[in-house]
Amino acid sequence: MKTLFGIPVSPGIAIGKAFVQAAEGFRIPEQTISAGAYKAELQRFHHAVAEAKDEIIVNRESTKTALGQTFADIFEVQLQLLIEPKLLGEMEELIRSCYFSAEHAITVVMQKHMDTFRQIENSYIAEKSNDLRDIEKRLLRLLLGAKRETLGQLSSPVILAATNLTPSETANLDKRFIQAVVTEFGGAGGHTAILAAALEIPCIVGAGEFLNAVDGGDTLIVDANTGCIVVRPNEETVEKYKQIKGAESSRIIDLDVYRNLPAVTRDGTPISICANIEFPYEADSAMQRGADGIGLFRTEFLYLTRSDDPSEEEHFAAYKHVAETMQGKPVIIRTFDFGDDKTADRFTSAAERNPALGMRGVRLALKRWSLFRCQLRAILRASIFGDLRIMFPLISTVKEFRQAKRTALAEAMDELRERNVAFNEKIPVGMMVEVPSAVVMIDKFAKDADFFSIGTNDLTQYTMAVDRGNSNVNHLFHPDDPAVLRMIRRTVLVSKHFKRPVSLCGQMGASLYNVVTLLGLGLRTISCAPHNMMQIKRICREVSMDECQAIARQTLRMSNVKDIQDYVKNSLLKNAPALFIQPE
Repeated sequence: MKTLFGIPVSPGIAIGKAFVQAAEGFRIPEQTISAGAYKAELQRFHHAVAEAKDEIIVNRESTKTALGQTFADIFEVQLQLLIEPKLLGEMEELIRSCYFSAEHAITVVMQKHMDTFRQIENSYIAEKSNDLRDIEKRLLRLLLGAKRETLGQLSSPVILAATNLTPSETANLDKRFIQAVVTEFGGAGGHTAILAAALEIPCIVGAGEFLNAVDGGDTLIVDANTGCIVVRPNEETVEKYKQIKGAESSRIIDLDVYRNLPAVTRDGTPISICANIEFPYEADSAMQRGADGIGLFRTEFLYLTRSDDPSEEEHFAAYKHVAETMQGKPVIIRTFDFGDDKTADRFTSAAERNPALGMRGVRLALKRWSLFRCQLRAILRASIFGDLRIMFPLISTVKEFRQAKRTALAEAMDELRERNVAFNEKIPVGMMVEVPSAVVMIDKFAKDADFFSIGTNDLTQYTMAVDRGNSNVNHLFHPDDPAVLRMIRRTVLVSKHFKRPVSLCGQMGASLYNVVTLLGLGLRTISCAPHNMMQIKRICREVSMDECQAIARQTLRMSNVKDIQDYVKNSLLKNAPALFIQPE
């Protein structure tokens, strides 16, 4: 038995047989042709390119129908790479001048560019390498007339173990047969993560080089809630996870009764449960699960699945869809934040040695003035279709917030007035609280901001000086560390003093143990992923505010995170035992 860990990007638990998809596709020898045959070889090459183009267009359109334009844009990027004159010209030149076979020319050129991309430490560029590999495999298959075994030919459920998945492979996964996905490489912002989450397939990426330790047919356990993968588990471990999986399935069914129930504590305190979303279509899921609104609409993926910038109309269409779907419920749209885990290469400098402390969030927006105002105009235009609100990310100084609100937003408003375009003149404007300086100066921000939203992922990272993606230090990444709890408490107290609404939208809000502490600290609005909402409603209905406040008071007296976690768990076991599912 071997246990591995990766990055969980789409939750769930699966137990099944491994289907191993190795990195190698086609092995192409150094083939050459006779000098007089190059014209025919060029014709062969161009025919394969045309067929590949048709296939990608079909993938693009089918993905657009199934998942929407944002996901379809992944294949638009591939299409542009396929017809890139420089790439095609290099291949044609090898065929024409060096008398390479079409297959050999494709392999040489594609491998050269993939090697170049891999040397650049940038997650967006890394995905370009994946796109090139997908195109290479497609062209070689068409030229060789050999159809590689595809995942679409599966007839029984498997857990897919792969080096990495191309966009085509991920988009075409059949949920009937793919129980889960585990990859050696990839990150939280990659194509595999994006599409797996959209398809709601449990997925772990970035698990390291493990395929040499897995054979096809081996039993795997994938716990995509925690990022744990167990290879060839013993009977005891299998039985343990079967019980966990069974309990989870029963819990999900039981939670359905909370869909249309209000989140109110046992002693009658109402709590607002909102949804965090990445894409417009997720607003439908939020409504179906009884969301009180959208607490965080991240907008980065309007940019990251394409090589150009989205137009104002594309922004507007996305925001209008969400506004109308939410039927008058509040929707907080966060302006773009290209953080260290989802950097777009065209927005950042190669000199960014520490992206987490560099040009991200509102800093980048204020530098890319026209891009920023384009997004703001689109939000303003959509504001007449619902209760939209604007939120600026990674605010660290009062000056930054005022520049964003009083200058950039004011200019966007003036531009719309000149165009005689209607918008909500009194649209609420707030900010993320995710750096210590914002907490320290929260009383000053309260004079300008209409509302606050605590982003506990970054607040924890910056408070504890911990890169949560660094395996050497991520054991220190705890949102319930006493330092972070005190940051949250100060933000809540000052917000209430100045009568400014405050919510929390980090992953901390989806934790059973943390929710009760957050309620006790004074939070009354929590935003989480749609699939977590009914669980949070259940927690709220099982506890009293007196119990939550007592727990919070005690945690604020503690100095050790482990002591806090043990205390909260024991308190809940005593006061709300129904929250715990005990395997038999």
